[in-house]
Amino acid sequence: MQFLKTTPDPLYAIIDVDAADRAGWRPLDLTRAFVNGGARFLQLRAKSMASGPLLDLAAAVVELGHAAGAAVIVNDRADIAQLAGADGVHVGQQDLSPAAVRTIAGVNAIVGLSTHTLVQVDRAIREPVSYVAIGPVFGTATKATGYERVGLDMVREAARRAGARGLPLVAIGGITLEHAVSVIDAGAASVAVIGDLLATGDPETQTRNFLNRIRQALT
Repeated sequence: MQFLKTTPDPLYAIIDVDAADRAGWRPLDLTRAFVNGGARFLQLRAKSMASGPLLDLAAAVVELGHAAGAAVIVNDRADIAQLAGADGVHVGQQDLSPAAVRTIAGVNAIVGLSTHTLVQVDRAIREPVSYVAIGPVFGTATKATGYERVGLDMVREAARRAGARGLPLVAIGGITLEHAVSVIDAGAASVAVIGDLLATGDPETQTRNFLNRIRQALT
């Protein structure tokens, strides 16, 4: 099967509905802040939201994101992604398989898969995925995975294995502005961030700061 492989932007901004609520942000306002700050690869994550409201929210996030030229990925829900016109789906180890996601979202969808061990990475690169994610890199209080921090050495090895299949690696978990460049230097094509984009109370500026720091390091 031929399917879309894509390299996410260096910053993969995650709109986590629960984290946004704790920080006093409505998801659409947070989406707007991210795209105004320059983010062009977004994920909507809403683990506890019912299907109807989630579809409405996803459609609105897609509209905002696409107006800014951003790709929008929906976490877990291939059906919601398809109905909302999103660009793809991100799934975890306990969710639908990437192959099953593609039966719903199609060959042109961006499909990402979370991994937490090298065994999982080796399985993931044989799946019909667009990118592989690894984490938690530094540990995180935002996204419970049940796995210990993987560290930069595993990011480096996961990037090598994914790269051998022509797949980019996304790193996630406890990544801050201070550590973002070290993760990119270890081989990740992109850093996925939830908490540190909210940490300053100004997610638009923090998004811009992440992008500027990473791009300066890459030049």
